[in-house]
Amino acid sequence: MTDYFSVTLSDDEIRAISSIGLAHLGDAVYELLVRSWLCVHGKATGKSLHRATVALVCAAKQAELSERLLPLLTPEELDVFRRGRNANVHTIPHSADRATYQKATALEALFGWLYLKGERARVNALFAVMMEENNVT
Repeated sequence: MTDYFSVTLSDDEIRAISSIGLAHLGDAVYELLVRSWLCVHGKATGKSLHRATVALVCAAKQAELSERLLPLLTPEELDVFRRGRNANVHTIPHSADRATYQKATALEALFGWLYLKGERARVNALFAVMMEENNVT
């Protein structure tokens, strides 16, 4: 039986996944991290927990927080980020412009890629940089 909580794919298998596919998975990884972070830090309860989650997973906030990571990314991670940013996205939500949504998609693709590579520690390290308490509201 496959353990889908800790899937690890080879580099070739990951390369076969589209940028949109990586972003789709990375969106879930990022949201799980945000939800965990909010609960662990007692940032919100009840209805405000959902609002706080939505505020942190929206494209605008993802794009903003991803800026903190760019100087820290390895060349390979930057390639994945660029690949995600250049993904051919057909529908952009009304709450974001194209550039913002592309940057959010890039972040999600990076997180999906790292997750599939089994790089949980790297995902956590990058997420921690994004969520430095002094800067996240």
